[in-house]
Amino acid sequence: MEDGKIKKINMLYLLGYIFGPMILIGLGGLIGYLFFKDGGTGAVIFFMCPTILAFLWWSFAGTLLFRFKVKAFEADLDSLGVSRNQTFYGRGKLVVLDLVTGQMGIVFFWNPFVSYLVPATRVTKAWVDDGRMGKGFMEGSSRVRFLFVIDDIKVSVDTFTSNQRFRMDSDYILKGISKADMMVQMIEEAKVVAIEKENKDKASKKEKKAKK
Repeated sequence: MEDGKIKKINMLYLLGYIFGPMILIGLGGLIGYLFFKDGGTGAVIFFMCPTILAFLWWSFAGTLLFRFKVKAFEADLDSLGVSRNQTFYGRGKLVVLDLVTGQMGIVFFWNPFVSYLVPATRVTKAWVDDGRMGKGFMEGSSRVRFLFVIDDIKVSVDTFTSNQRFRMDSDYILKGISKADMMVQMIEEAKVVAIEKENKDKASKKEKKAKK
């Protein structure tokens, strides 16, 4: 768990996630070609197994790793006594808000090995995007999200997504907007709590210095 500058993507992990299985497939094919030119079980193993492993990695491994890190992060927060007043499980992102101490916890899919717990005062802006597109009878949305800027980095968290467009008065869209509004409101509340806490800490330090 860190409180340093937010980083959404670990480039080494991203590149390894994408190209690691491809390298494995290439090596398997090369070994199969060089040592099992006549075919047989060895050729099947070195040609097929890396492909199957790559498919499983791309299909499941990243998601399972992210879920494991999310559970571990939540357990760490609970052990530290952090109040998880709101926990939002977005696609590839976890956002936790503590309204008692004004902290925000974040885990990113593309940077799963680092989890963040930072003061909500580091959020400079938070807003809702209802994804409205089109006009008249064509007006609708296929994506609703809330966004916030923290450490000059924009983070987008979906509250509703679909491969088709829905009317703006659809229950799907309205529920997505309601969830996004709630998260933005709670981020702002956490900021207020964090500011008050920082002001109290500063005042306490001044009192201690004055007594000395």
